[in-house]
Amino acid sequence: MPKRTKDTITLGSGKLYMTEYTTTVPTKDTLFAEANRVGYIKSGATLEYNADSLEEKDDLGYVTKIITTQEEATLKAGLLTWNGDTLSKLIDRCKVTEADGFRTILIGGKGNEQGKYWAVGFHHEDKKDGDVWIIIVGRNTSPLSLAFANTDGTLIEPEFKAMPQDSDGTLIKLIEEIGTTATTNPSNPS
Repeated sequence: MPKRTKDTITLGSGKLYMTEYTTTVPTKDTLFAEANRVGYIKSGATLEYNADSLEEKDDLGYVTKIITTQEEATLKAGLLTWNGDTLSKLIDRCKVTEADGFRTILIGGKGNEQGKYWAVGFHHEDKKDGDVWIIIVGRNTSPLSLAFANTDGTLIEPEFKAMPQDSDGTLIKLIEEIGTTATTNPSNPS
């Protein structure tokens, strides 16, 4: 039975995954392993893509050309569950150590700079209509704010700015589960 048709309503949240990016984007199966799950999400996730364009045309309006001049992609999520290891993936200037039953997180300072980029994945699970996976490479660019309140969980809201992940400059890899009745590409979609 086909999945993810043009009549599919996508409803629900998902899970956030991260692994260190070196030179190659990990496959879908590698990135979306339980060991790479960062935490559970509250209030969903948002993927945004924006492109600026320039229009050139002659004075009489006979010829026109529109070109894309720059583009940007971001992935935002609200992490309800997190720990110091999560923070080390979200903050570049962050160092985490563990000793004697305690985890110490040092935030800020040039000496704590990691210089890492991350493969970030969002997985929306839908057994009936088909799963959706989003993969970007980048860093969190949102400030850290930890609000401890007695009425709500402490939510971290990272915003990952995407950088090109291949020689074509791809910012976002979006994979849809379409079922086995569709014609498939012999190459692996991951």
